[in-house]
Amino acid sequence: MKILIIGNGGREHAMAWKAAQNKEVTKIYCAPGNGGTAIEDKCENIDIQGIESLIAFCKKEDIYLTIVGPEVPLVEGLVDEFKKEGLRVFGPSQKAARLEGSKSFSKDFMKKYKIKTAAYMVFDQIEDAILYLDKCSYPTVIKADGLAAGKGVAICQDKKEALIILKDFMEEDIFKGSGKKVVIEEFLEGVEASILSITDGKTILPFISAKDHKTIFENNQGPNTGGMGTVAPNPYCSPEVLKDFNEHILKPTLEGIIGEDMDYVGIIFFGVMITKKGCYLLEYNVRMGDPETQVVLPLMKSDFIDFINAAVDGRLMGEKLEFYPRACACVVAASGGYPGKYKTGLPISFSEKLDMVFVAGAITDGSGKLLTSGGRVLSVVEMGANIKEASEKAYESMKKVSFKDMYVRKDIGK
Repeated sequence: MKILIIGNGGREHAMAWKAAQNKEVTKIYCAPGNGGTAIEDKCENIDIQGIESLIAFCKKEDIYLTIVGPEVPLVEGLVDEFKKEGLRVFGPSQKAARLEGSKSFSKDFMKKYKIKTAAYMVFDQIEDAILYLDKCSYPTVIKADGLAAGKGVAICQDKKEALIILKDFMEEDIFKGSGKKVVIEEFLEGVEASILSITDGKTILPFISAKDHKTIFENNQGPNTGGMGTVAPNPYCSPEVLKDFNEHILKPTLEGIIGEDMDYVGIIFFGVMITKKGCYLLEYNVRMGDPETQVVLPLMKSDFIDFINAAVDGRLMGEKLEFYPRACACVVAASGGYPGKYKTGLPISFSEKLDMVFVAGAITDGSGKLLTSGGRVLSVVEMGANIKEASEKAYESMKKVSFKDMYVRKDIGK
């Protein structure tokens, strides 16, 4: 079984690592991959971009299965084009990918199918949005409508902050078109949870819950990042919370997927806020989360590729995902200055070999040495009997990693 994984982040490295554990998998191509996938078991990076070129590669190499990691190619319709060519691919259709590609579309979908979510308004004219700032309560949440690499959400404490964000999004166009339309949303107070799941369009099977740490600084301070670390299972996801999630978010979401004829075969990620009034859906992602994937897949006892094949074949009903009864913690090492400006090309060293390191923003030079190439450079992952133990082990292991100006948030799992 030859597999192609599209993407180059820590998520894709973790997926390749998990896929390699399937005995039937003989080769994993990563397009374009990164410095970690370059040396991962059974893996080979390929410098191929563009849907047509990827289709040609799959046909030439007789690729059995393609797994799409990031959201952009899904929103661009890669899955639809692969299916037209008769290629086996795991990911939602372009129509389904709008659940992540457009915040306004997803909020309207939630409203239509009575999915518990925060009250909201949508604006495509800054003048109208500014007028609304006089009416809304604070804090309030402003979201760029389109894709913004996890950075398109701002919590504004007052009108002054909200005005700055609106101008950045809608006038300065810092997200290159994605913020020209915005969603202004009721602020929900509580604890966030990430619940990844797999669907064949008829059944949704949730994975173990996780908790992301989005801001750059401790205690949820500073600007949002792509994620500075995760733990699983999420300690706030009690049986009561998961029951509420299942009844008021997961089930009506599946009804909507079927009702809208979305052709949704892939991952569906629920970003949830756990409040005193129950679970509310913040957003959908139509792919694995990063760095949630780095803690969910190590805890997955079931074979990841077997379940992906079951989803593609439409036979998830009756299947049961199994997870190890342990905890997992992921700590991200970022470049100094991230999520703002940062240097790249810095050598990364390890004082000893670590069991689970998932590379994101790093490449290999000609001699096989790892060099930084992005903001979030790599994740160190450890397991334990509980979150405290897993977190302590992850921080201890992180001491064995170094590069110039390395930054690590210090409260993951604390």
